[in-house]
This record gives sequence, structure tokens and C-alpha cells, in this order.
Amino acid sequence: MSKDSLVKGTLILTIAALVARALGVVQRVPLVYLLQEKGMAWYGLSFNLYSVLLVVATAGVPSALSKMISERTALGRIAEAERVYSAAALFSLGAGIVMTAFLYALAPFSARIAGLPEATGAIRALAPALLLFPLIAIMRGYFQGRQNMLPNGLSQIIEQIFRVAASVLFAYLLLGRGLEWAAAGASFGGVAGSIAAVAVMLFYARKLRRSEAQRTLAEPGSEVLTYRTIYRQLFGLSIPIVIFSVTVTLIYTIDSMLVTPLLQGTVGRDQATELLGILSGRAQSLAGIPIILAVALSQSIVPIISAAYSKKDLPQVAGQTSRVLQLAILSGLPAVLVICVAARPINGFIFGNTTGSAVVDAHAAPIIIALTVSAIFQIVMQTSGAVLMGMGRMRILVWAVVVGIAVKLIGSYALAPLFGIYGIIGATALCFVVMTALNVYTLKKEVSFRILRFSRWTGLALTTIVIAALGFGLDRLCSTYVHPFGTLRWDDMVQSVIQCAVAAAAYPLLLLLTRTLTLSDLESLPGPLRRLAGPVLRRLGRSAQAQ
Repeated sequence: MSKDSLVKGTLILTIAALVARALGVVQRVPLVYLLQEKGMAWYGLSFNLYSVLLVVATAGVPSALSKMISERTALGRIAEAERVYSAAALFSLGAGIVMTAFLYALAPFSARIAGLPEATGAIRALAPALLLFPLIAIMRGYFQGRQNMLPNGLSQIIEQIFRVAASVLFAYLLLGRGLEWAAAGASFGGVAGSIAAVAVMLFYARKLRRSEAQRTLAEPGSEVLTYRTIYRQLFGLSIPIVIFSVTVTLIYTIDSMLVTPLLQGTVGRDQATELLGILSGRAQSLAGIPIILAVALSQSIVPIISAAYSKKDLPQVAGQTSRVLQLAILSGLPAVLVICVAARPINGFIFGNTTGSAVVDAHAAPIIIALTVSAIFQIVMQTSGAVLMGMGRMRILVWAVVVGIAVKLIGSYALAPLFGIYGIIGATALCFVVMTALNVYTLKKEVSFRILRFSRWTGLALTTIVIAALGFGLDRLCSTYVHPFGTLRWDDMVQSVIQCAVAAAAYPLLLLLTRTLTLSDLESLPGPLRRLAGPVLRRLGRSAQAQ
């Protein structure tokens, strides 16, 4: 893949993920209004269980399929690539049927374990989406292997549009029958999204197949692969991938299962359920925003590291490792800071507090801040894990996941009695810290690299402290004096814009003033960002030389 196509593919996936994430946040606004915190807890449990089973159903096959397809396509063996794709698609259909039946049957048991038996209907309503989403994931892996990211990005956006519309519509229509029915209706929106996404993928698949109808018939030298051979290669690559990919989703599912049982003894079942609703319905959706670029960056770095490592070009591996980790931190931190300093008005504007709950008023913003802070460790964990994946060090990566999950479980049980919901969130952050440390330690043993010089770490820390202090003071000022509409939600909107704008503008300015970001860093930026930042940094460089 050329540099231009790599950047183009990364941008397509990043934009699609941002749009999909924004639509997901928009979806939560009417759902919080309709379902309140209890209904959102049921909906959140169903979605997290579904997400785990979806990863298991696809078993990391899309990423492995992408590798196998790209290798064969590069050699002109289109028919062989199509056979690999057919085998993967057949697997996805079987896995979808099994996982749909499993989730439907598991619903009452899992809901009772989580202390939320009312969530049974919501879980079962989402189960049929597993019929199609494994196939969608396989098709996305196929197009990624063909270096065509447009179908993948467009299908994500269309899927989210239909999911959001159907979720809100069904929740509204079924609310008259009770909150449990409304939560089930919201979950069923995922089924509508799956139908829309598979329609988009089938359209592009038919278009591609029609353009290559002659080439796929037969090619001299093409190997006639048996499905047994294909599956052996696929699963040999995919099993370690699925263990790494499921980590964050599994951690969030653990929270869905543990929050109510661990907290109801101290705060009562109703308040514990409300806290879970805040965590799953508000905090998780916002904390997922800073990692979007890291995910796209991780997908881009794997083939680069793999190519350099296969040629034993360790200096190149070290340079790329330093570059990608530096870019992940510098690009992820501003999103974390912006959400944290404006958590109160963002929560008020997007989600509100329609029930007047004292629990929401007291805990929504702090929970969002606590979980979003942990996202910076998740960013580094995910990016360093992608580098290890490119180096083929999957066994070490799997062990890091196992240790991290163990730390999460032990930390949750140890910290929840002391700090409540914040102890459980702290255990999540500790899990990411431990996994990051293990990943970086393993990388250090393989290659010599440095993410940032000491002076840059100092500048980054100073930048973070200044923005946090500035954000705290600005939040106090805005909450006291900025009320142009006299309506809580619209006042929160204005305050969100002010606080986000100030924090977002202060971040690059402080990086430049502390010399954390310099001219040489332009080499690590994609072309569009390099052209955008170039004039400012060149002027800064000239100023430094004049001094």
C-alpha cells in the first residue's frame, strides 16, 4: 500500500468512525430522555454482551482475512482470493446462527448475574443482529484487503443512521407498554442497522465482482485451496487477534456485570443501577471519542512494522515505533483534556437530567472525567499492541491481555468497597496501565526506541496541568456567569462551546511554547496535517533561530 493510499484509507476510517461515534452520542440523547437511567442500564448491558459475542463470532477473522486477501491480490491470484473470501463468508453465516441462538438463550441468566433481570428483553431483542454482523465484518475485512476503505466507511455511517433512527422510534412507540419494552425496542435498532450495513456491503461486492467477472474465473498457477487449508490459516492468524481486540469491550462488559452487585450493598440497588446507567449510557460513549484516531493509526502501522521487521530492519522498526507512539499520545491527549475540562456542560447539553435525579447531578460529570482519563492509557495500550502485532509477538500480547483482565477483576473487588463506582473505574485505568507497561517493556527488549525526550515529557506534563487548571477555573466562571438563554440545556451548550474551544486552542499553543512540538515532528504527520501546521511551525522555527 502506498503512502498516499495508506493516508487516504486511514482518513476514511477515521472520518467514518467519528461520524458513527457522533451519531451514537446523538442516539443517547433521546434514549436517556425516554429510558431514563434504569432503562439505559438495561440497554447498556444488552449492547455490551452483544459486542463481546460479536467479536467472538468473527474470531478476529476480518483482520486475518485482510492479510490473506491482500497477499493473493498483489500476486494477481484473484480467483484464489475469492475462494478464501467465500470460505470466510460461510464461516460467518454459521457463527452468526450459533451466536444468535446462544445470546437469546443466555439472556435471562446473564441479566440475573448482572442484577438486572429486567434487561432480558433488551438482550433478546438485539440477538438477531448477530445473524448479519459477522458477515458484515468479513466483508469489511475483504475490502480492507483489497485496499478499498470506502465501502467500510460508508457502511459504518449508514449502519449508525438506521440504528439511531430505529432505536429512538421503537423506544418511543413501545414506551407506552412499559420501560422494559422500550429498552427492548431501543436494542432492536441494532438489527435495523445490520440490515442497512449488509445492503451497502452487498452493493459494493456485486459492483466489484461484476468488474472482475472475467478475472475470477481461472488464473494460471492459482492454487485450488481446500476450505480446511483456508480455515487453518485463518484461525492461526485470527485467534490471537480476537483476544487482543475483545479487551476493551470485555472490560466494559465486566463493569456492566459487576457495578450493581458490588455497589448495591452500600448505596442500594436503585442508586447502583443509576450509576451503571451513567457509566454505560454517558461515560463510555464520550470516553470512546479520544481513541478513534488511535484505532485508525493502529490499523495503519501494522503493515509498516511488519514489512520492516520481516527484513530485520530494526532501526526502521525503532523509528516507526517511536513515531507512532508519540503521535498517538500527542493526538489523543487533547481529546481527553477537552472532554474532561468541559464534562459538566457537555453532559448537561447532550444528555441532560430529565428526571431531576440527585445521583446524575452529583456523579455524571465526575464519572465521565474519571473514565475519559483512563482513555489515554487505552490509547497507548492499543497502539503499542498494534506494533507488537506487526512484529508477530502475539503470544506476549495475549499474556498482557490475560494479566490486564486479572488486574481489572481484582482491582474492582478491592477498590469498590473503598471508592464505590470510582474504584471500579480506577480498576479499569489500572488494567490499561499494566497492559501498556507490559507492551512497552516487551518492545524495549526487541528494539531501542524513545517516545519523547525528558524535556518533552516535562512540556507535555506542564501543558496538561495548565489546561486542567484553566479548565477548572473556566468551568466555575461559566457555571456562574454564562447563562445567555436562561434555559439549562442551551446554557450548557454555550458553556460547552466556550470551554472546549479554549482548551482545544490552548493545547497546541502550549505545546509550541514549551517546545514539545517542533519542526521535526512534521515528518510524523500525514500530508494534510503537515501542510496545515507547516506555516505556523516554520514561523516558530525562524523565530527560534532569530533568538
